[in-house]
Parts: sequence; C-alpha cells; structure tokens
Amino acid sequence: MDRSSELADFLRSRRAGVTPERAGLAEDGRARRVPGLRRDEVARLAGVSTEYYTRLEQGRAGNPSPEVVESLARVLQLDFAEREHLTDLLARPTPARRTPTAPQRVRPGLHLMLQTLEHVPAFVLGRRTDVLASNRLARAVLTDFDALPATQRNLARYYLLDPEARERVGDWARIAAETVAILRLEAGRHPHDRRLADLVGELTLRSPEFTDWWNDHRVLRRTHGSKHYHHPLVGDLHFAYESFQPPGDPDQTLCVYNVEPGSATAEALRLLSSWTAPEPTGTPETRQNP
Repeated sequence: MDRSSELADFLRSRRAGVTPERAGLAEDGRARRVPGLRRDEVARLAGVSTEYYTRLEQGRAGNPSPEVVESLARVLQLDFAEREHLTDLLARPTPARRTPTAPQRVRPGLHLMLQTLEHVPAFVLGRRTDVLASNRLARAVLTDFDALPATQRNLARYYLLDPEARERVGDWARIAAETVAILRLEAGRHPHDRRLADLVGELTLRSPEFTDWWNDHRVLRRTHGSKHYHHPLVGDLHFAYESFQPPGDPDQTLCVYNVEPGSATAEALRLLSSWTAPEPTGTPETRQNP
C-alpha cells in the first residue's frame, strides 16, 4: 500500500464529507468545484498554511506535530477510528519484512473461555478478520470455519464471497460494508501485510460491491452493536455483540454474541445447540486452527 496516496485519498474523502455549514463557515460567494471543504478552508480552520496542508495531503510534509494532527481531526470531524487511521497513515514508514509473519495462535485460556461460553456464539478474530478459533454455536450460527481450508477461515471472505452469507446475515449490506471498513483500518496499520493485500485483491476481483466500499475510505473499529441472522433451522436470531481485545495481544479480538435470557433467540439457540451437539468422543469443544 502506498501510504502517500492512501493519506491523500483519505484526507480528500474526509474533507469532502464536511460541509461549510457543519464546519461553521459562512458562505463566501465562491463557486464550489468540490464537495465539502476546500483545502484552504481546512488549513485556515486547522491553523496551518494552505501550502503546508497541500503538502500534507500529498504526503510531502514529513511528520506533523500531535497538535497539528489533533487540529486536523477536529476540523475534519473524525471519529476515534478515523483519528487512529490518520495517525497510522502519518507514521514514519517502516521497512517491509522479508521474513514471513508467524501464524497467530490463540492461547489456551481463550480456548477455555470459548468453551465456557457454550450457550452463546463466540469466536476469536485475528489480523485481517481471520477466524482463529470459535465455539460450536458460532460455527452453527455463521458457518463451520473449521471445515474450511485454513487460508479461507476469514470473516470478511465469508461475508463477501459466500453466497450463503447473503441469505443468513440480516442487513447484509451494512455488515459487509462495516467489515470492509475494518479491513481498511488494518491496512493503515499493517501496510506491508502480504496476506492482507492478497485478500483485498481477491475481494476486489470477486465481490461486486467491495471496490466501492473500499474506495469510500471508511474505517471502523468494532466494539459493540447488534446482529441479526436468518438460520435455516431455527429462524431469526437477534444478538447484542461485544468485542474485546484480550490482554497481551492487540491483534486478536474476542467476539461474543449475547442474547436476552428467556428470549426467542435464547430458546432458538438452546434448540440449535441440542440439534448440533456432537457425539461424546472426547473431542474438545473448540479447536485451534493450524
């Protein structure tokens, strides 16, 4: 990923989304050739020169001070994830690694936690939304990631390329677009991730919607929210999900799909759990992906 072009596209897309009215500017009578704020307006509101902001947007301004970054984030009305992404894009580039990145592993304590959370779907995501581990209900509600080849155990790939996901995931377009925004945030943090670049390339070629969502330059860090699934066996399922970063590994996320006790979804999960329960063979409830 070319950080200079990524920075330029991100800043242009964010200032295009801020109208003069939202920025508190009075109409000056000049014709607007671009949506949103002009470069000189962003510069004036941020307290920097137009020349400096232009060089910054073109990736030629070096490392701006934290005060300048904060001013730009305020003017462009960036949320937390967008501020994080801007900081990543402005960071001093590091040389690309010539050695392959070691596979991510889920520590035994997290596997035990997934097994303990046996009444709700739960799974662990790694870099690139790779599904590193999951419990039985997560595999039943979404898809059986463990049955897939190791290189295909990926949530973004499932949402965007698996035809079943479009039928099973409620509000599919919103969820898929949010997942693309999560990948965009990761691309800013890990610009030399070869596997992420390969995933983006595959999604570009195979998903009709991916390119438009990717070019929006929207970024998102998922923390909590709602999910709705249409399961072929038990019908509609409604979840309130929570996401956590386990201590010791900022590149892993524990996702738990909670349900209201006594709700229709809780009863449906109870039935689904009984119908999909394996024969007692001593096989652990959760399995480590290779």
